[in-house]
Amino acid sequence: MTAPATRADLFAFFDRHGVDHVTHEHAPVHRVEDGHGIKAHLPGGHSKNLFLKDHRAQLWLISALGETRIDLKALPPVIGSGRLSFGREELMVETLGVTPGSVTAFGLINDKARRVRFVLDAALAAADPVNFHPLSNDATTAVSQAGFRKFLAALDIEPLIVDFEAMTLAAR
Repeated sequence: MTAPATRADLFAFFDRHGVDHVTHEHAPVHRVEDGHGIKAHLPGGHSKNLFLKDHRAQLWLISALGETRIDLKALPPVIGSGRLSFGREELMVETLGVTPGSVTAFGLINDKARRVRFVLDAALAAADPVNFHPLSNDATTAVSQAGFRKFLAALDIEPLIVDFEAMTLAAR
């Protein structure tokens, strides 16, 4: 197994693919709630990211706006998964090259075998710029929505876009 990409590797990848990026260093943030003060000073959509596994062993990464409610019980028929639970740390490190608290869509750069299916919140897909941790939770990197799509295209990843807000409204 090769070593996971570093922040420098990620930024070099962005540069090779014409993805402009701006990074803000900050104290480590372990939960969405911990980053509210940081986010207040950074424009755009701020993400929360869930690393999941279904009972058929399929891995999933969900990236949504930080305030988005995600109903894991209602999600399987929408994305075509089995029953979902949080993925083990070992699997997260093995596939995305990150540890809990640092889960990020940018970790897809490490999923060379394409074991992880990527689900993107429709609201985050409409935000510009979008903000993710650059493989560690002590910084936030902003890229334009077009830049984020270039990143995904360079990895040959087509996200499954889900309108979590509509799911929540439909459940009421």
